[in-house]
Amino acid sequence: MSMTDPVADMLTRLRNAIGARHRRVDMPSSKLKVQVARILKESSYITDYRVIETEEGRKVLRVILKYAAGGQPVIRELKRISTPGLRKYVGVTEIPRVRNGLGMAIVSTSKGLMSDRDARRANTGGELLAIVY
Repeated sequence: MSMTDPVADMLTRLRNAIGARHRRVDMPSSKLKVQVARILKESSYITDYRVIETEEGRKVLRVILKYAAGGQPVIRELKRISTPGLRKYVGVTEIPRVRNGLGMAIVSTSKGLMSDRDARRANTGGELLAIVY
């Protein structure tokens, strides 16, 4: 059966792994998921990510999670904003400031996936995929 929202599945897997204090989490890979992982790594929310090929020939995205000194997870909340049933598009002036700049929004623009800061710098809006803090 096909999955209707792979990004929501990725965010749910990350939330569940963080709640269970896992070191890493594996999920089916796609170009969009790899780009979301790239943005999370650039913003220091995860330690690393890599795409691994299994024996069956399928590609798996492995995300290594990041925890603070006391064992607290760096990612406190992951929230999907735009869903397949209700897309949420924002202009460059409407991109939200998550937790007054402490968090980050992931925006899908015509220039590719980028963080809210990069989208403001590039002066472009797009689909508001998720917020992270």
